[in-house]
Amino acid sequence: MHDIRMIRDNPAAFDAAMARRGLSGVSDEVLALDSERRAKIAAAEAALAERNAASKEVGRAKAQGNEAEFERLRALVAAKKEEIAALEAEAKARDEALRDLLMTLPNIMSDAVPEGADEADNVELRRNGTPREFAFAPKEHYQIPGVMAGMDFETAAKLSGARFVVLKGAVARIHRALAQFMLDTHVDENGLQETWTPVLVREEMLYGTGQLPKFGEDSYRTREGFWLVPTAEVTLTNTVNDLILDEAALPRRMVAHTQCFRSEAGSAGRDTAGMLRQHQFEKVEMVSVVRPDQSEAEQERMTACAEGILEKLGLPFRTVILCSGDIGFGAVRTHDIEVWLPGQDTYREISSVSNCGDFQARRMNARFRPEGGGKPEFVHTLNGSGLAVGRALIAVLENGQTADGGVDLPAALHPYLGGRTRLSPEGVLTA
Repeated sequence: MHDIRMIRDNPAAFDAAMARRGLSGVSDEVLALDSERRAKIAAAEAALAERNAASKEVGRAKAQGNEAEFERLRALVAAKKEEIAALEAEAKARDEALRDLLMTLPNIMSDAVPEGADEADNVELRRNGTPREFAFAPKEHYQIPGVMAGMDFETAAKLSGARFVVLKGAVARIHRALAQFMLDTHVDENGLQETWTPVLVREEMLYGTGQLPKFGEDSYRTREGFWLVPTAEVTLTNTVNDLILDEAALPRRMVAHTQCFRSEAGSAGRDTAGMLRQHQFEKVEMVSVVRPDQSEAEQERMTACAEGILEKLGLPFRTVILCSGDIGFGAVRTHDIEVWLPGQDTYREISSVSNCGDFQARRMNARFRPEGGGKPEFVHTLNGSGLAVGRALIAVLENGQTADGGVDLPAALHPYLGGRTRLSPEGVLTA
């Protein structure tokens, strides 16, 4: 959410920032509501002062036996009481309308974000690894013979419908090994605190991280009013909701492995084959809560943490900075990491690492108290996949596939698979 004082002081700059998001003339609507709200508050305060003055005179008129003045003043006090109540109700209504409007406005992007219309205009920052040259035509993950027995879309469709999968046997174990490997790496080498969180949250938590009110159709809501998390960003970030932290407690760095749930409302017809885009999936999510002066460096650190997982798995990838037409609602700047999928002959996103500045913190009222004293300040929040487990599974299977229909597995996973190094064409883990 945005600081209304900043919009009052710099409406032209705010409009220019929103124009980069494809919105025009936003400050006029914001400031009109703000002006009406402030006018109602001022009027209520003036009416209160008049009522208080009249209240003081009521007793004097009574003591002087001036019955007419007494009745006039008593009627004035009653009228002012009603006027104040009406003005306060109008001020509250405009305050809520202003807050609702501000809640729908996206974050202000960094000047470092390149201009562009869509993902085709994202700017590559670097590449790591060289895509393997196959002596045969590489298959997509769900077409590899050794994988097919352990990746059951037909049963999943019977159970739940489209965009679900049942993983079995060796494939399920590789999937589990990937999540465990990611967690161990982030905790033991990257210094993140392992955290286990619920996947059902109250509605205000989604407001805090920006999924609501605009993107409710992308998530699932239960009959009891709980929401299923689209990512552990929601729970991890909201652990500081409505808190004032000591500066010494920052940075706070967390990681969680959770189930995630997304309706994929805007992806009809996209990635319908295989398990690239699912309604239910697993992610290892990183979240950092930092001082404002730390957030740019923290985004680089988190990006390196995610890249490091791919490096250990021996998977080729590239890192891009998202352009103005592709960046998410709550981000100041976003790095996407895209892993090479030989079955599709392209790079596909496997992690997004976003610096949200104080945007989420304002929505959550999450602040810190400076060590030297002074007024509490809003923290900065960041989030990033470290990594999407299902997509990592896809990448491991496709990049390691062999001509006989098996898969050679990355050395980093061998300890998590009981020393087994290969998925056979029959779908069995072998040494």
